[in-house]
Amino acid sequence: MSAQLRLTKQPATSFHMPDFCAGNMTLAVVLIVELVALMLSTARQPLSQNFWVDLASSSLFLLWQGLMVAAVLCRMRAWLKRHTAERAYAWSLALMLCTALLIAEAVYQVGDRFGAGMGALSDVFPLTHASFLLRTFAIAFIVSSLALRYFHVSGEWRHSVELEAQARIRALQARIRPHFLFNSMNTIAALTRSDPQRAEQAVEDLADLFRANLSDARGRITLKEELEIARIYQRIEQLRLGERLQVIWTIAELPLRALVPSLLVQPLLENAVYHGIEPQADGGTVTVVGKFDGEYIQLSVSNPLPPSASAKHKGHGIALDNIRQRLELAWPGAAQVELYQDAKLYRVELYFPYQDKNE
Repeated sequence: MSAQLRLTKQPATSFHMPDFCAGNMTLAVVLIVELVALMLSTARQPLSQNFWVDLASSSLFLLWQGLMVAAVLCRMRAWLKRHTAERAYAWSLALMLCTALLIAEAVYQVGDRFGAGMGALSDVFPLTHASFLLRTFAIAFIVSSLALRYFHVSGEWRHSVELEAQARIRALQARIRPHFLFNSMNTIAALTRSDPQRAEQAVEDLADLFRANLSDARGRITLKEELEIARIYQRIEQLRLGERLQVIWTIAELPLRALVPSLLVQPLLENAVYHGIEPQADGGTVTVVGKFDGEYIQLSVSNPLPPSASAKHKGHGIALDNIRQRLELAWPGAAQVELYQDAKLYRVELYFPYQDKNE
């Protein structure tokens, strides 16, 4: 019991350590190292003397340090995540400093033992042991502290954006319009006597739709599953609107195994029905078009506009903002949400990279 109590009291870390195993972090480390090398060489050597030799030697030394530090943090990331934020920060800084000092010690020992036989190359090795290690420690401490702080702040910012997106997802999920539920239940009630089989299918569709809307939407589902959710919504609305609602699906090109954030198409279809079809006595046609060029997926949902529609078509705002934010979180800088409107038609286009389910 006491052991269990200790486990439950252990706080989870909120220190956001990036994944140094990723290629983009390796590139960031190289850029930081080269910037530090350039600053040190500029401070030590005039441009007219041994600047380039000093820059090359500093770059080589700091690159070894930076890449080894990244490798150590990559290896220890899972272990660091089990600690509190303060301990994770302290251990990360200690690991970075120890790695830097070990490499500095190795460089000095190589120069001390073999530097005499290297001719002109012997000038790149340090001459004094203690001062070299002390300078290395000071520079490593400053750079490591600033880098860890930057990574932590950027991680906190991204985490807050993700939390905000999740909150907006839940708000969208909880915002199933009451009139849609009431109308669906009334339709089902009317069908229980005239067409029990269709009533039973409608109940199953409604349960599936609510299950999809109320599930955890932080993960991704296949495009096939997402389109099926939209078709379930269409079937339910078709029972109520009948021939007033026509939906044309042109999606043969789409890769159905592609992974997408859930609730992309269904909210757009819902908005199209609510703002484009219901206000018109004769109804109209919603068109869903999907294209795929081998790298990017394009999805568009268009609906007719009633004569009294406002220029901004404000009703789409909540769902569109939510979709735009989730696409940006899934593919930063690579996904787009475009809006097109004229006097008679409103169209939303989604554009995002293809990611296979098996990747």
